[in-house]
Amino acid sequence: MPIVAQSTETTDWVSRFADEVIEESERRAPGKPVVVASGLSPSGPIHLGNLREVMTPHLVADEIRRRGHEVRHLISWDDYDRYRKVPNGVEGTDASWAEHIGKPLTSVPAPAGSPYPNWAEHFKAAMVASLAELGVEFDGISQTAQYTSGVYREQILHAMKHRGDIDAILDQYRTKKAPAKKQQQKAVDAAELEAEAGSGAAEEDDGSSGSAGYFPYKPFCGSCGKDLTTVTAYDDDTTELTYVCTEDGFTETVLLSEFNRGKLVWKVDWPMRWAYEGVIFEPSGVDHSSPGSSFQVGGQIVGIFGGERPIGPMYAFVGISGMAKMSSSKGGVPTPADALQIMEPQLLRWLYARRRPNQSFKIAFDQEIQRLYDEWDKLDGKVADGSALPADLAAHARAVRTAAGDLPRTPRPMPYRTLASVADITAGAEDQTLRILSELDPADPLSTLDEVRPRLDKAEAWINTHVPADQRTIVRDEPDTELLKSLDEPSQQSLRLLRDGLADHWSLDGLSHLVYGVPKVQAGFSADATAKELPPEIKTAQRTFFALLYHLLVSRDTGPRLPTLLLAVGQERVRRLLGE
Repeated sequence: MPIVAQSTETTDWVSRFADEVIEESERRAPGKPVVVASGLSPSGPIHLGNLREVMTPHLVADEIRRRGHEVRHLISWDDYDRYRKVPNGVEGTDASWAEHIGKPLTSVPAPAGSPYPNWAEHFKAAMVASLAELGVEFDGISQTAQYTSGVYREQILHAMKHRGDIDAILDQYRTKKAPAKKQQQKAVDAAELEAEAGSGAAEEDDGSSGSAGYFPYKPFCGSCGKDLTTVTAYDDDTTELTYVCTEDGFTETVLLSEFNRGKLVWKVDWPMRWAYEGVIFEPSGVDHSSPGSSFQVGGQIVGIFGGERPIGPMYAFVGISGMAKMSSSKGGVPTPADALQIMEPQLLRWLYARRRPNQSFKIAFDQEIQRLYDEWDKLDGKVADGSALPADLAAHARAVRTAAGDLPRTPRPMPYRTLASVADITAGAEDQTLRILSELDPADPLSTLDEVRPRLDKAEAWINTHVPADQRTIVRDEPDTELLKSLDEPSQQSLRLLRDGLADHWSLDGLSHLVYGVPKVQAGFSADATAKELPPEIKTAQRTFFALLYHLLVSRDTGPRLPTLLLAVGQERVRRLLGE
């Protein structure tokens, strides 16, 4: 049952989905908690595209909680999935890791130097920490624990008993049947593919289709521990199962009613869990929503387990701007932890909350992050004065608080671009940073840097990790005497006007007025003249004046905003570099 998100003037997409989920839950499971779900595979760094798999149901679940309903947000950690390949961005990995391909993620050693017991726990831990910072409340379910403890035994036996029905559903979407050996190779090849979104699992093979028929269950080999196995015999009455491993030829006969070292294939596993957990709402990525994909096929298979497919939107991918400059992921895609290093949780939540799930958007790691912060601060102001539009107000509310309360925030949120500029110029020196920030508003000086944290720390991290060295700001130690001597009289006059006004304009607003006003005064206008009162040539004169100041201060054509730069350099040093 698809969700149709129709636009209204008074509600946002989250509210509309919450309405449908509550109604559907009351139909399917009256009196029980509402269940929404996400699935993540800790096969490598869990990236910002995967985060949409969590944030979409989180926002809906949180709205349902705000309305006083009991709700569970399940995150299934697909840590019993096979290890498919060594991902990019992982320290200490090399070709030797290929020996683990085919094993469960929880049976693969953690990357070198990790404090965690296995591969899955290593990558799970980073995501858990990020979700805590984002205020995401969830119930985590380890699929390794579920399968190896026998929780799904009845569901596995049921699937094996109804394997003919499952095979008939899957056969509707198969283009042609291949011989058993080709099916096995296809399984291996398909398993190498990493899913971009959805539950986090890859579109794996449908199951074992050898001479003994179709089986929706994959044992992990008792010898090599891998899933490169084919079921060769099964008895429904005794549950006696025999399999052979194509990796090492190992064969074993077990009683499936007592055997816990295996799992249902993905296209059966996912709908089985929908029925088992009673999931009402779970979004899916575009890769799971095409004909024949796991979400569509699962909608038919779930009936075999006595359940219904969850309602939920298809969500679009999340793009990244500035990824090429990233150093932390080393060719991989950035993670929530990467984003939270440079932005406050409220901003990251807002990026997911303000766009409908089927709308793609980008997360900025380049200069665009400054514009995003400006946009966020502008919205913050509109919310404060009551002028925000309803949808914007809703997105803001979902960004700054959850049903449990407000997220911690910066007490005095100065502009991100200003903090970044100061962090750039001071190279993180706290005494200098406090001096500069205190001079931004002399009428209300900053008393401690704690007032601008954590935003200051995020801006400093952005400068240090995402701004190339050749774009960093280095203030000159000595005046550029050659350039100063070469200036014509109008240029020299502009510098005198600026130096003469420094003392009386030494604040962020005052210096903004001064640097923009000098070219106006030189042209015979008042420094207070507005753009409408000035000829177009004034803008050209201002750009020329700004370029001269940048050359004299930092030996470049551009740099941080001049008022911020002047404050950072300090009045005495500015006078000296400008030729006084």
